[in-house]
Amino acid sequence: MIESSKVHKILYGGDYNPEQWPKEIWQEDMRMFQIAHIDVVTLNVFSWAALQPDEVTYDFSKLDEIMEYVRKNGLKVCFATSTAAHPAWMARKYPDILRVEKTGMKRKFGSRHNSCPNSPTYREYSVALAEQLARRYKDYDNIVAWHISNEYGGECYCENCEKAFRVWLRKKYGTIDELNRAWNTSFWGHTLYDWDDVVVPDMRSEEFEWDGIRTNFQGISLDYRRFNSDSMLECYCMERDAVRKYTPDIPVTTNLMGFYKTLDYQKWEKEMDFVSWDSYPPYGAEPEHNAMAHDLMRGLKGGKPFALMEQTPSVSNWHAYCALKRPGVMRLLSYQAVAHGADTVMFFQMRRSIGACEKYHGAVIDHVGNENTRVFREIAALGGELSNLGDTLLGGRTPAKAAIVFDWDNWWATELSAGPSNLIDYYDEVYQYYKALQNLHIPVDFIGIEDDLAPYALVLAPMLYMCKDGYDGKIRAYVKAGGTFLTSYFSGYVEEHDLVVTGGYPGRLRDILGIWVEESDAVPEGDEGIRHTFRYEGETYPAEILCDLLHTEGAETLAVYDNDFYAGMPVLTRNSFGSGCAYYVAARSSQTFYRKLLQKITGELHIQPPAKQERPEADDGGFVEMTLRENQNGSFLFLLNHGDAAECVTLEQGGRNLLDGSEYRAGETVALDPKGAAILCLS
Repeated sequence: MIESSKVHKILYGGDYNPEQWPKEIWQEDMRMFQIAHIDVVTLNVFSWAALQPDEVTYDFSKLDEIMEYVRKNGLKVCFATSTAAHPAWMARKYPDILRVEKTGMKRKFGSRHNSCPNSPTYREYSVALAEQLARRYKDYDNIVAWHISNEYGGECYCENCEKAFRVWLRKKYGTIDELNRAWNTSFWGHTLYDWDDVVVPDMRSEEFEWDGIRTNFQGISLDYRRFNSDSMLECYCMERDAVRKYTPDIPVTTNLMGFYKTLDYQKWEKEMDFVSWDSYPPYGAEPEHNAMAHDLMRGLKGGKPFALMEQTPSVSNWHAYCALKRPGVMRLLSYQAVAHGADTVMFFQMRRSIGACEKYHGAVIDHVGNENTRVFREIAALGGELSNLGDTLLGGRTPAKAAIVFDWDNWWATELSAGPSNLIDYYDEVYQYYKALQNLHIPVDFIGIEDDLAPYALVLAPMLYMCKDGYDGKIRAYVKAGGTFLTSYFSGYVEEHDLVVTGGYPGRLRDILGIWVEESDAVPEGDEGIRHTFRYEGETYPAEILCDLLHTEGAETLAVYDNDFYAGMPVLTRNSFGSGCAYYVAARSSQTFYRKLLQKITGELHIQPPAKQERPEADDGGFVEMTLRENQNGSFLFLLNHGDAAECVTLEQGGRNLLDGSEYRAGETVALDPKGAAILCLS
């Protein structure tokens, strides 16, 4: 991850903006950083306007002072290129840099994410600035990482993008005839005769959103999302290459945003030296949501550790109700990140700004300006614990035998689709299965369609709507060799261009699953008519969102619908295939059902939780999160109590709690306070 020769512990710190403050404040910051055990700061994130007042002038005088000051005070630096917001003079002189919204409205200067990724002006000046920074500061031995731009995101539909989209399409499809085939433009007589007939799919053209979600030509909409993600990735790569010319040994990253739909992070990670991301779970969110995002970030690099680049120490500024993190929650969520693979714990921001939209966003140092706050005391205490842990946990990996397939093209395509239901939600479908495994305390890896399936005893691919060329072969080989595969309704319908695979759903997966789906019945939200249900192992469960009406072709029926005209038809099947088997879940159901099903499957596969929680009666699966990390120093069991009551966990294996030194034998219980945490080095 971050350069190991310079890092000997979990780095602790975050975004620091000393340019916003007089120099006398800097000295006070250093004093408080020392109290809090802060050892790394992210610098220069939004300084482009100060660094470059016109086309040819660069002024690094203030940044020179800052870099020298933090080096003198022993701080490591995550060094940003400052290109996330262009200067006002650039927008005034070169309007091609300004983005155009999906409505066709051209933006003016302001906000952030405000540069067209295909603007020649933006690309020229952003790369030039990155190169200037790398050349000037290449000899600073405390720079541990490059931070390119900041939270890439958004979309643009300007003339720059329209021209670049045509080039992207020509490279992808080669001929206009192949483009017409892939987009099925014979529908509605939309045949294209020339590459210049291609226009950006904004609200004035093919992508008119007739219900706010779905579009008329999903193939066009899908390709534009791919193109937009690729365009921003090109900007990242150009800056990355510019800094690498002068600092080839310093790793390069940019801060991702978890499950961010706009950018295909599985393509981005290939261009990043390590993954970093910004974690901002809203108040009251289920802890499994944040755990899932951590696991996705870890999975991008094949299970390698990632950097927690940002989190709030106390409060976020953009929610309708900006509730504080309750006492202990900052520490708990920090250890949750470490438990799932983070080798850093970092915050936005180090000192609270006095103006604009983030002045009420939490900070290590609050507006009062001293250490006499609850938040600072908690930060200092956590800093002390991380210092004591040293390098014990660094590089640790999660020993997962279960994996979940996640694919951005599937995410885009399922929700762009004109039918069968507005309730189709790819993220939420994946989350239902992930949450069940988390509550069973089963470690999970997230994998993409290019990743190997062989290391896993169980692979889940909920709502695998788009089965790309060759992926069915990978699944087929995996199951034949003894793997267990599970997918759900609305799977196998289309290939990579969103064209239906004819011959019966689930298309290329039909032989693996041993079923044929004849029809799918969309269940209206809140429907008070027929309540769709099924029984499984003596209990009744709901069947919601979409009910597949299927016939078995060799698969065993494990449950059937109770009602409507398809009562008695299969809703849960299992197909023996080679040495393995494949499950199909034909409708959305409840967490209780998913836990029941996955507990049975993981039990048969001998995938066991690392410990036992003393709350088997808890209907929601309990509140203690259990994860494992392993490295050359040993195997480490994290126990995290997200609840408001004390909990107990019974150990399958003895160990020592690294946070308080307590020793435990196998069979003993670990008591956890509300919002408490333990890290057991297992015997």
